[in-house]
Amino acid sequence: MSQAPASARAPAAPGEAMERPRCYAALDLGTNNCRLLIATPTRGGFRVVEAFSRIVRLGEGLTHTGRLQDAAIERAMAALAICAEKVRRRQVVSLRAVATQACRSAENGQAFIDRVEAETGLKLSIIEPEEEARLAVAGCANLLDRTAEAALVIDVGGGSTELSWVAFSGENNDRRPRLISWLSVPIGVVSLAERFPEPEIPTEEWWESMVGAIRSEIAAFGAADPLRSHFLAGRAHLIGTSGAITSLAGLHLGLQRYDRSKVDGLWMTRDDCRAAADRLRLVGRHGRAQEPCIGPDRADLVLAGAAILEAVQQLWPCERVRVADRGLREGMLLALMREGEVRPKRRRRRRRRGGAGVAASMA
Repeated sequence: MSQAPASARAPAAPGEAMERPRCYAALDLGTNNCRLLIATPTRGGFRVVEAFSRIVRLGEGLTHTGRLQDAAIERAMAALAICAEKVRRRQVVSLRAVATQACRSAENGQAFIDRVEAETGLKLSIIEPEEEARLAVAGCANLLDRTAEAALVIDVGGGSTELSWVAFSGENNDRRPRLISWLSVPIGVVSLAERFPEPEIPTEEWWESMVGAIRSEIAAFGAADPLRSHFLAGRAHLIGTSGAITSLAGLHLGLQRYDRSKVDGLWMTRDDCRAAADRLRLVGRHGRAQEPCIGPDRADLVLAGAAILEAVQQLWPCERVRVADRGLREGMLLALMREGEVRPKRRRRRRRRGGAGVAASMA
């Protein structure tokens, strides 16, 4: 779903305002959330001009039935209709819209995708876990500590969790991240919460069952073992990207209202993460619903996210965790903008020999 670039429209008359900046959009329909970002390119990155996020729980009941449920589909359709209108109103020149684990695994996932295109014009593509992991790493690249030797990016979704191990190569200020290995675990906050319904009084046994379920899925994976020595020696860190992890960060900071500028890029220790999880268990679902950075929509899911983070920290001990309120969508936007710069640069070369634009870089 795209429109002609601004340069293809009639030129402005003398004295008229310059043409508006080109807008790009990235839409991520996950198992739990529908998220849209619309942005314009800047030197070395982009500026967000509009953002939209809504909890739709598309994967609700999928664990037990293998199908997307009617009520979940209608919630997602309502959110996607809003996204489509925002894309049209902003005259987006390039859009990428993706669906992840819920649509990958549901029997009626493709039928849902077809309905979305027919009713909204949005062309959702179901991406594979490897691409999902790579895009999440690209979106978080600016938060990587390049003085470290390695990092593990944890992208906790509603229906799956992507783990991406990154090492750094190069010297001094030119150290670049290199994806060494990745793992997709078909367990996310929605599927884990449905598998382990929360008792009226959360017990230690219930908590350990959740942690153990995700830990057993990761423990047998050995492809990233060459990086383990960096973690054990304190020369590595984690990056956590998900609504559950940003909620833990908001709780840790004691925010009375969620503030992305304070959460995105925040460093937490392993003890900080565990203390926040313990507090969430003690206050119960009702207490979590009252927390301003959690609310009723995430009250029954945030502990599942904390359990996934705890399992990763047990298997890959690391003192430092950096919180990312960014990921898949940001990675898609950067890729779209790099592609969009190729055509203008070629046009400039035809007009003026030797003229060339500078491509934006995520590195």
